Amino acid sequence: MFSQSALTTAADYDFLRKLVYEQSQNVLDPSRDYLFETRLARLMRNENLCSLDQLVARMRSMRDASLESAVAEAMTINETSFFRDSRPFELLKTMILPELIERRRLQRTLRFWSAACSSGQEAYSIAMLLRESFPELSGWKIRIEGTDLASEMVQKAQQGRYHRIEINRGLPARNVVRYFDHTGEDWFVKPELRELCNFRVANLCQALPFHEPFDMIFLRNVMLYFSDDTRRSLLRGVHRMLSPDGYLFLGSSEQPVELGLWNTVLVGGTCHYRPRRSS
Repeated sequence: MFSQSALTTAADYDFLRKLVYEQSQNVLDPSRDYLFETRLARLMRNENLCSLDQLVARMRSMRDASLESAVAEAMTINETSFFRDSRPFELLKTMILPELIERRRLQRTLRFWSAACSSGQEAYSIAMLLRESFPELSGWKIRIEGTDLASEMVQKAQQGRYHRIEINRGLPARNVVRYFDHTGEDWFVKPELRELCNFRVANLCQALPFHEPFDMIFLRNVMLYFSDDTRRSLLRGVHRMLSPDGYLFLGSSEQPVELGLWNTVLVGGTCHYRPRRSS
């Protein structure tokens, strides 16, 4: 059984922090070293290891890409919920989507990206909003891409399976009835939503896995633990992936590092960003 070890040294924690940064670009402050004990506990049990110093010793003795990736995934924060922070979704419904739909009348296509999608609630929230409020999109080509570093989270998003507690966080009752089936304590996203969404594993700090531009990108509460250089590099990539008349949503406490690339729009108590193009 796993137990905390007094043999774990400052050098061990430094090794783990550097490894997480190399894998995910997340900067972990030494004051949060205690999180390694709890978040890596299951991984160590699966590897038949009893303490952090044993885990570090194994990784020092030989490179194991899958183990290193698993450590970084375990240290990634996967906090999410349906319609998390309702203000951006209200703004989409009342202003942004009606305008965007009008501009896409001829193409009849819309592309969304939920970056760092965790277990998929944000992507499915977008799908529900489109189905619920914009029936005129029937027959349009709509794609909602969700990506996350953690393969376990991506698998859950692909399954579209959520526990009752997750369903009760932010999801209106009418949406539960219309868009989910349930068995016992588990609820399953219906096919009409799942067909709009695609989920895959992707590292935001490496080459982005898309070639077509997006009309809207959600990069919310992702960059909180990134360095300024990492944020700058990521947002440059996002800028390239966004349509010239597209929209970027960040978390309420985030803003672009290079403001020269973006126009900030404040509406209804929430910000979104429009790409600037060089003249």
